[in-house]
Order: sequence, then structure tokens, then C-alpha cells
Amino acid sequence: MKAYTELSVEELQELRKDLTAKYKEFQDRELNLNMSRGKPCVDQLDISMGMMDVLTSDADLTDEDGTDCRNYGVLDGIPEAKELMGAMMEVPADNLLIYGNSSLNVMYDTISRSYTHGVMGQTPWCKLDQVKFICVVPGYDRHFAITQYFGIENVCVPMLEDGPDMDMVEQLVSSDESIKGIWCVPKYSNPTGNSYSDEVVRRFARLKPAAKDFRIYWDNAYTIHHLYDDDQDQLIEILAECKKAGNPDMVYKFASTSKVSFPGSGIACLATSLNNLEDIKKQLKIQTIGHDKVNQLRHVRFFGDINGMKEHMRKHADILRPKFEAVLEILDRELSGLGIATWTKPKGGYFISFNTLDGCAKQVVSRCAKAGVVMTPAGATYPGGKDPKDANIRIAPSFPPAEDLKVAAELLTVCVKLVSVEKLLTRQGATL
Repeated sequence: MKAYTELSVEELQELRKDLTAKYKEFQDRELNLNMSRGKPCVDQLDISMGMMDVLTSDADLTDEDGTDCRNYGVLDGIPEAKELMGAMMEVPADNLLIYGNSSLNVMYDTISRSYTHGVMGQTPWCKLDQVKFICVVPGYDRHFAITQYFGIENVCVPMLEDGPDMDMVEQLVSSDESIKGIWCVPKYSNPTGNSYSDEVVRRFARLKPAAKDFRIYWDNAYTIHHLYDDDQDQLIEILAECKKAGNPDMVYKFASTSKVSFPGSGIACLATSLNNLEDIKKQLKIQTIGHDKVNQLRHVRFFGDINGMKEHMRKHADILRPKFEAVLEILDRELSGLGIATWTKPKGGYFISFNTLDGCAKQVVSRCAKAGVVMTPAGATYPGGKDPKDANIRIAPSFPPAEDLKVAAELLTVCVKLVSVEKLLTRQGATL
């Protein structure tokens, strides 16, 4: 098949007839499928059910320091949980705070604290005339929503194959004191699945921000979420790199077990410098006496150590890998060489980033919905839901059963073809 851009108007019109008929066949099936969010599927939740049995009514619920985990106290997390999560995050336990179940909540709190009380003695953001935040796009919609909620101006920087456009990041950060931070998903990034290169991480660590309270918000959500045993992305550890570069306080590193154990009942962490931890604890000790230590103990008893956690993640990979491969096989078979779409092929994480011809993404998602398949809204990977090219769609293969996922992927390719043909015909002035 020739690229669609090489077809004549007559060929495109004939193709449109065929595609319209195929699309009608999907509509007649009255599908009701949802692949809009990167939720673990039931099979993934089932592999963690043993966690419900490790603590029984007659279990010893004291931690290794002798603290009764049923009671108040231990602001920063029990020691063995800090060791476990520190190993997952590749940082010393002393640089870690353990929170509740949601790393997104920790990020929200971090922005909120900076907004109302400032960062390490700097002016609270609420007292400044202008506050900006860099958003790497396409990126994670919930990141952008937090800063937008506080009235912070989101400034977009494109995601490249090896990470953010660091020329732009360096120029913005060094020249504008109102820029207070940057949202990053450095490993198996949401939605591209790309990981930051060593050079990108080093350039982050060597940033020279105009703002003394500038922080890198390093959301390492997919730190151990590989799809393959023999082909994995590895990152330089950002805290150590920042310390080496003379910027020890410049990064907040976030992670959780939300897609390791139970998404609603995991444990979340923040890793950062000792100076930052001291600043954060001033607020935290007002906010809480301590987070859920019983849940922390449950995780430690279930996983044992980082090796147990990694073995558990291999079970996740065995469930997710066939789903990713099924979607990618269909995309390759149906769309390769047509010149109407590109997509990433991640080695881990939860998403595939898909790009249509400019001006087609919203219409593709709409067509899918009208045939019974709900996708992530087009534009969701940009601040305010506004993709300037109307091209990016985030594909989330994790939740649907495998057979439903294949049907959804097939429909997606039909919709991409049909909308692309109509866009090309319109460009050539043809009447639809």
C-alpha cells in the first residue's frame, strides 16, 4: 500500500468508501470498551492478594525498632519500610519520607506548601506576581492539573526521544526567576514510554536556575516497571548526580507502590536532600502524627526486600507484555508505511504515545467513542487539554482483557485511516 499522501483524490475517495463500511461494521457490534486510563487489570491486582494474609490478628505488629505499628507516631516511616522503598528508589533510607497511599497527593502537598509557605525560607509563591512551571509535553495530565489549580502558568517544553529539550529547559530556567519547577517522568515516561538519557540527567543536575527555590519534580512512577528482563532502561540516580554537581537541594524525587501492590492501598515516598527534608517536616508534623504504619509493615512482610519486589514486578510484566505487544503488532500491521501515524514502542511503563496527522486526534477519539471504545481524551497529555497540533493520543493497554484490547486496537486503526483520508481529501479541496 502506498502512503496515503501519495494517493490521488479518486484513490482517496474509493478508500474512504471501504473504510466507512469497515467502521460501520464496528458500530454494528455495539462495543462497550474502555482503554482511557492506565489502571492495572484484575489479574494484576490478584497477584498481590497474598499481602492481605501476611498480617493476621495474632501477628506481631511491632517494627524492627520495637514500635507498635498500631499506634501513633513515626513521622517519616518505619525503618524497614524506608529501607525497602529506598532500595526501590535507589536512594539512602535517610533521604526518604514515607507518606500515605498516593504519590500524587505528595506532589500536591509539595506544591501547596511552596505556594503558602515558600521553599526553605524563600518567598511563598502566593505572594509573588507571577509563578511558572515547566511541563514536558506530551506528559502526565494530573501533573499539569495541580499547577493549573494553583493558578501557576504552565510552560510547555517538548519531550524528545532521550528526554526533554534541554536547550529550552536550560534557557528558561536560567533566565526566568518566576520559573519555580519542572514536572518530569524520567523513566518510561507518561505517555511516550521514553526514558531520559544519561546526558539529559546530568544536564538536569547541572542546571543554574535563576530562582533559588527552583525544584525538579522527579516523578519516578515507573522505576521498576519493566516489560522485559533482558532489555531494560536504566537511569543515573538524580539525587546523587545533583549532589555531585553542587546542587544537592534541587530535586524532589517521588515514587509509590501504586502499580506494584494495590493502586488504592500502596505506600508513597518522597526522596530529597536532608535540607529539604528538614524544611518539609516542619509542615508534616503539623499535618499528621504519622502515616499508616500497618500498611508499611504489610508491604515489608509481603515483599521482604527489593529482590522480592522485583520478582513481583516480573509477574506484572508477564501480564502486561502480551497486551503491549498485541497493540503494537496491530499498529505495525495496519498503519506502517501509510504516512499517517507514528507511535512509540516502550520497554516499560503503562502507555504508548500515538501521533496522528496534525488536526486529526480529536476526531479519531470521537470516532472511536461513537463505535463503543473510550480512549483518553485527545489533548489530555498537554496542559489544559490543549494539544496545539491536535495530534497526540495516549494508548493505555493495561486494563482491558486481551481480546477486547485487540478489538479496540483494530477499531483505532480503522478510525485513524478514515479520519486521515478525510483530512487529506479536505486539504485537496474535495467534497466529502
